[in-house]
Amino acid sequence: MLSVRAGYHGGEIITKPIKFAVGNLFLNYATSAAGSIAVEIQDASGTPIEGYKSQDMDPIYGDAFDREIRWHHQVNLSRLKNTPVRLRFILNDADLFSFRVGQST
Repeated sequence: MLSVRAGYHGGEIITKPIKFAVGNLFLNYATSAAGSIAVEIQDASGTPIEGYKSQDMDPIYGDAFDREIRWHHQVNLSRLKNTPVRLRFILNDADLFSFRVGQST
């Protein structure tokens, strides 16, 4: 099984600019009991998008195969449709296996 892993001291990964049609962001991940993951959506130049900053969500923890990511006032990503964005994943003692943008299954 492959993953992006960060240890206790943390780490992050930022995607290349991507576009998506519509939907919500879902993660397949696992953290330790003390670990967490936060997600930020940035514009193509790396500037955080208002409403989708890492501070705009409660970090997630545990182990989930298809967890929907929610920012405090945002769930659906439709306002970003066909806009090049970068996803910044902030990990602390966690593994990120995959992400997808789509509808709930």
